[in-house]
Amino acid sequence: MRIRVINPNSSLPMTRAIEATAREICADGTVIEACCPPGSPLSIEGHSDGVLAAHHMLKLVEESGPADGFVVACFDDTGVDGLRERVSGPVLGIGEAAMHAATMLACRFSILTTLKRSIPIIEDNASRYGLGARCKGVHAANIPVLALENENDDHAFSVIREAAAAVLEKDGSDALVLGCGGMTHFARRLGDTLGIPVVDGVSTAVKFVEALVGLGLKTGKTGGYAFPLSKTPPQTGKEHV
Repeated sequence: MRIRVINPNSSLPMTRAIEATAREICADGTVIEACCPPGSPLSIEGHSDGVLAAHHMLKLVEESGPADGFVVACFDDTGVDGLRERVSGPVLGIGEAAMHAATMLACRFSILTTLKRSIPIIEDNASRYGLGARCKGVHAANIPVLALENENDDHAFSVIREAAAAVLEKDGSDALVLGCGGMTHFARRLGDTLGIPVVDGVSTAVKFVEALVGLGLKTGKTGGYAFPLSKTPPQTGKEHV
């Protein structure tokens, strides 16, 4: 089984951290191919970054070889719908995977992301997935995405840990979802510290995709995720504008 794990931003250190998590958690016989699109923003913090990253991610996938399944390692689930149109194997964003996993572990969960500007995007996604009622709140640690690149950065971990503790006290949730792929290397330490389930979307999405591929399930191609139509301009004798 070959799973392509795509970090939609162009941060190589973050891609390597995501790759390490994916390879640690995957089953024997699963090949993890981690990559990030050149030309994409270094981090995805807001709508415009997401649009640019989605464009470069789709271009990267079109130029790459086939895979059995795909993980999009941005918690905003950047470009997931577009990628589902382009490939036949299952595609999971780490946001959708983590939220669904949290509902299997707790009555209510909270999400901790990086910056406040990401909160509306994540809230909208939770509602679209039908999980808005189970999510007690989406909160920001007020730390930039690129500050999470180094897994040995005790300051970054301290910021995340303190913010997580405050979120859980405020919401009274039973589980915490990490709202950024760059937090993947903090998941176990946070779980040990907080004493509750801490859901990392990278590892969760990899295991879910493994399960879907193992079940022989693929993306449906008769409706909204059908392959894109060919865009052949009409033959009018004039240049198509």
